[in-house]
Amino acid sequence: MTKRDHFGSKIGFILAAAGSAIGLGAIWKFPYMAGTNGGSVFLILFIISTLLIGLPILLAEFIIGRRGQADPVTSLKKQAPGKPWYLIGWSGLIFSAIILSFYSVVGGWILSYLVRSLFFKLEGGSDNYFSELFGSIIQNPWEVIIAQGAFMFLTIWIVQGGIKGGIERASKWMMPLLFVFFIALVIRSLTLDGAIDGLKFLFVPDWSYFTGKTILLALGQAFFSLSVGVAVMITYASYLSKEEKLGSSALNVALMNIGVSILAGLVIFPAVFALGYTPDQGPGLVFIILPAVFEQIPFGAFFMIIFFILLLFATLTSSISMLEIAVSIGIRSKYNRRRKASWVYGLIIFLVGIPSALSFGVLSDFHILGMTFFDFADFITSSFGLPLGALFISIFAGYKLTKLELSNELMLGDSLFNAWYLIVRYAAPLAIIVIFVQGIIKVFM
Repeated sequence: MTKRDHFGSKIGFILAAAGSAIGLGAIWKFPYMAGTNGGSVFLILFIISTLLIGLPILLAEFIIGRRGQADPVTSLKKQAPGKPWYLIGWSGLIFSAIILSFYSVVGGWILSYLVRSLFFKLEGGSDNYFSELFGSIIQNPWEVIIAQGAFMFLTIWIVQGGIKGGIERASKWMMPLLFVFFIALVIRSLTLDGAIDGLKFLFVPDWSYFTGKTILLALGQAFFSLSVGVAVMITYASYLSKEEKLGSSALNVALMNIGVSILAGLVIFPAVFALGYTPDQGPGLVFIILPAVFEQIPFGAFFMIIFFILLLFATLTSSISMLEIAVSIGIRSKYNRRRKASWVYGLIIFLVGIPSALSFGVLSDFHILGMTFFDFADFITSSFGLPLGALFISIFAGYKLTKLELSNELMLGDSLFNAWYLIVRYAAPLAIIVIFVQGIIKVFM
């Protein structure tokens, strides 16, 4: 039996946790959510939600994980023996696997676009070219399954290398490259004629969008983008030494997530406005609008390659964290089984994701509650898994653990600790319940 792995440095942990948080939530989902919900108003509400609600729950997951020094199930059994709190770990495993099953489908789409861009096959011939291309890709059963499989292969290959040798090493070079690439794209986008309109959209508030719906969507985006609620951060924090300060680590993760979200907006919105498009294109903003935008920019083919490499990096840093939950629970204390567990669980998740991959083609007529496999997997995790997981985590930290136990882990000043404690006990559960109820109403009413 080999010794349990740990992160080799604080920066390695922060980059891995930030990579899990950033992913598609910041680069793919944030721009289209902001584009359809008022731009700057959504950004302001997203930042407030992240710092006041998402960050405290993220910190609660760090505390639970670092105290347990084990996988989420074992960790919660240690801290609440004889109680059913360990079910939070099992639910995290189930919902993270479901997320990864359809997340890997989007990762496959990114690989399809990246390969085409590398061979300069993303050149439009008509106004509807990129829309038709996207449709042809997601409807092609062989391409989507092969691309999904390739993405899962990359994810498994990283995770089977362990914490230091796989996840931390990959995060240490992928995350800095992500920031460098983004800054290059931001500079190019801001130098376009008419880019100022995109900056106004992102930073000058139009308060007519300040509605209850926008507040709820921004709060939901904060949870989604921070990866809270599915035990990802419990798992990562379990590999953290007792000497590291959790407060500063959690704050750095939250700030990096906000920073990348803003950078994504600075890449997309100035270019969209400069070239005469509208920002309210929904989920197709990245796959349909952006290629069309890049095509009209000098050296656009080169910048398109950079963008899809960047998007692949961000997606992988999230996918490896979700597979790590299954691996950590599967191997428990038998750490020499990591390689085998990574491939077994990765293959199972790949197979579970095939119906989602085929949802836009051969299985497009099969629906659950009026939704395709892909949409249902997204709904069941976003509307049930994430909020319920975050709710029980906040309740566990706020009511099961004592103030002394929490204070010893956080090592914050009295005023900061008391503010965090009040949020975790009262404000966060209330906000999560509101999101949960709103999600239910959206489907069944």
